[in-house]
Amino acid sequence: MDKKIRLLVACHKACEVPSDPVYLPVHVGAAGKDDIGFQRDDDGEGISEKNPLYCELTGLYWAWKNLDYDYLGLVHYRRYFTLKNKKYQKEHGKMNSVLTTEETEKLLADHKVIVPKRRKYYIESCYSHYAHTFDGKQFDLAREIIEEKYPAFLDDFDRFMKQDTCWLFNMFIMNRQLTDQYLHWLFDILTELEKRYDTAGMTDFEKRYVGRVSERLFNVWLIHQIRTGYIARKDVFEVPYLYMGEIDWKRKVISFVKAKFLHQKYDKSF
Repeated sequence: MDKKIRLLVACHKACEVPSDPVYLPVHVGAAGKDDIGFQRDDDGEGISEKNPLYCELTGLYWAWKNLDYDYLGLVHYRRYFTLKNKKYQKEHGKMNSVLTTEETEKLLADHKVIVPKRRKYYIESCYSHYAHTFDGKQFDLAREIIEEKYPAFLDDFDRFMKQDTCWLFNMFIMNRQLTDQYLHWLFDILTELEKRYDTAGMTDFEKRYVGRVSERLFNVWLIHQIRTGYIARKDVFEVPYLYMGEIDWKRKVISFVKAKFLHQKYDKSF
């Protein structure tokens, strides 16, 4: 494939990153911070200063406005796409198991959109899970904005909120045309959401709501493209992802149960 593919690695600190040249480590929230040796998201047009709310999206916005690419993707310093099985990962190491340039080119030769494997909530809908763990008002305001600005997406928003599966982490790989259409839509909604949602009294963890809402809005956008026939379902391919660190599953399960039945919100990441 004679196309320029750039997979952003969202990083907020110095860390190990893949050596494959398809990856571009980006220091997200770099504004006012010391250099860590990665591409800064405050170099050129950007919204780096909004990182406390937008999380990895400040790196994505920088790439959208400043980077030359034919295909753009986003992963994280702790989460990467992979086609390698658990045995391979154990034998060769996780960093040597991330999606390669060759694998990415082969996937994009057959599919238009690469997404991570969907998460299933089982006893929750996408809306109820978020409302129990964070603040459902954030989704309610997003719905109002979509109804005003993009009413054609409203049924897709409602359909998604009733589902029990979703694509998370703002991870994807798409061509420039689709990326441009998606990000125009997304940032228009998020900019308005900022104006309508009051963050006074919120913790730093809670203030990351814009990034969390955007994860779900990607689903709304993609569901709409599939429903309207702009993107065929067969052109969307789910790829497993690997986590570089260790997840505290015990605390995660306990926190989920407390949020569901005792109405205790999440107060930190897992």
